[in-house]
Amino acid sequence: MRILYVEDNPELRETIGMLMEGEGRTVTPCATAEEALALDAGDVFDVVVTDVSLPGLSGTELARQLLADDPQRWVVLCSGYELGSHPRSWGPNVRALLKPFELEELEQLLESIQTALASAAG
Repeated sequence: MRILYVEDNPELRETIGMLMEGEGRTVTPCATAEEALALDAGDVFDVVVTDVSLPGLSGTELARQLLADDPQRWVVLCSGYELGSHPRSWGPNVRALLKPFELEELEQLLESIQTALASAAG
């Protein structure tokens, strides 16, 4: 599972990026939504995990652009604000994580996405 991780805070980007790596997972970190769109355009990632508050394009705008191309995309929005059920209305594979989140929450979410991707492919 290829993960694109968008986070403008360098410490978080490095720490969370390393924590997301694991069996069958590679993480490509980047700092902006614009950079994420460029990376994803070259080779589509399985899941995009993005902070909502970014310089330039926001994480929600990034999600909208990715979902406009493929409504089935897996997108995880990380926000310090409660997003409620709103992101679910964008697509069946959009999830939200409230910051600060527990590492177990992130791990469970990634495992469930990995399982869904494997069953869709198999």
